[in-house]
Amino acid sequence: MARLVLQRAVSAEWMDSLFEEHRQRQYTRELLFSTVVGLMSVVALGLRPSLHAAAKAAEVGTSLAALYDKGNRMEPGLVRALVRGSAQRMEPVVEPLRTGQKPWAEGYRVRVIDGNHLPASEKRLKPLREFRGAALPGHSLVVYAPEQGLVVDMVPCEDAHAQERTLVAAALEHAQQGDLWIADRNFSTTKIVFGLEERQAAFIIREHGRTPSPTEVGKRREVGRVETGVVVEQAVQVEDDSGRLLTLRRIELQLDEPTEEGEPLIRLLTNAPAEKLSAEQVACLYRKRWSIEGMFQSLESALHSEVRTLGQPRAALLAFGTAVVAYNILAVIQAAVEAAHPQAKAKGIEISPFFISIEVKATYGGMMIAVADEIWAAFDKQTPLQLSRLLLLIAQHAQPKRLRKRPRGPKKKTKKGYVDGRAARKHVSTARVLASGRIDSTS
Repeated sequence: MARLVLQRAVSAEWMDSLFEEHRQRQYTRELLFSTVVGLMSVVALGLRPSLHAAAKAAEVGTSLAALYDKGNRMEPGLVRALVRGSAQRMEPVVEPLRTGQKPWAEGYRVRVIDGNHLPASEKRLKPLREFRGAALPGHSLVVYAPEQGLVVDMVPCEDAHAQERTLVAAALEHAQQGDLWIADRNFSTTKIVFGLEERQAAFIIREHGRTPSPTEVGKRREVGRVETGVVVEQAVQVEDDSGRLLTLRRIELQLDEPTEEGEPLIRLLTNAPAEKLSAEQVACLYRKRWSIEGMFQSLESALHSEVRTLGQPRAALLAFGTAVVAYNILAVIQAAVEAAHPQAKAKGIEISPFFISIEVKATYGGMMIAVADEIWAAFDKQTPLQLSRLLLLIAQHAQPKRLRKRPRGPKKKTKKGYVDGRAARKHVSTARVLASGRIDSTS
């Protein structure tokens, strides 16, 4: 299943044509764009520990220096085009697998937007070797379609200190009528609110304490209750720099228990009309925004999305973008397994992308040795609907119990506080502690 979806999402011919369409300064001399992405996807899936190891196993007919140079110079626009284009190729495959699912918001195409900062890389680059702090290779803005389970857009940025908000304009280029964009308070600005309104897209954005500073124009009224608290609604107005006014609904959620930051109240701004989305629905939809955090966790746990040996920002962003494509492939497989085993969902069995990735890693290499390339080529002419049906047929042989999520209980919050350095460096024998049932203060 992984191989079939992979060749649909990122076929070599399509990727090389994508390179010619979107490249700016790069050109093909020794290495094809498809070769670099293919090797990076092997690393992202965890089949090889590094780009070096992947290149050695594949016996690429060029030098390692040329390979790394190609990755280090990969233009961010190409990475974005790879993620967007591959998602568009997978959408008609996953849609038949998601039929029958209850929509998040009737009549809307939901998009959740959030930023993701890459972790510090190893300081292999000469200018960084004497620096004691963290070297950050960049970040990106990610647009997630939760109903399809796919990342549909990614705006990469080489400057790790650049504001997430500076990337929003690029992401909003594709906002359109019928969309419902959900975002946290980092994106609560007048420019973003008016930008979405101009594109006739609906939004639910958590209000920031300072911006867009709406003016109250209606009375606050309690309208109902949801699982986490009481819902209050009020009409407000926002004004931009040119003096234009925009009337919005402010939805307040008075929480029964405060957030982790100790906040008892969440304020949301929306331009969705009340006849389409009630205040209670708005509050519930924002709560489901955390699905994008689950996607980021899957990228980290199920895939090798953060290659810390890649210090060059463009190479690190290429690795992350390739991991996003790999995540989308796992999402299509997950959709096929869930569609093939509806009784598992009825019993409360949730499929885990992590365990799907484990299954793929365990057998993929051997399969590629055992099955000749010409056999895979026979599936290239399939329509998206034919591929969906084939995935469903194969997924019937999967065992949902082996792929189910194993959620752990909530962690107890304990304040560690400050301790003396000597206490922090102290060590004990675990076996002795377990045998005695206590820690000897003298040890």
